[in-house]
Amino acid sequence: MSMTSRIYDSARQRDGEELKRDGWRSGILAVSVSDHRLSAMEREALRTIGERLYGGARGKRT
Repeated sequence: MSMTSRIYDSARQRDGEELKRDGWRSGILAVSVSDHRLSAMEREALRTIGERLYGGARGKRT
């Protein structure tokens, strides 16, 4: 008798890009400000939003 559940037989680990795509479809955006696909203006906008919502790079809220 196997001690492994059949639920996990078809389970697979998804890569980060796939998780981010699925999150976006659910209304969640996960992006790095160092992503090379972003322009300088886009990176700065994300940095500004992140700092406003979550504080500076060390997590301190202002």
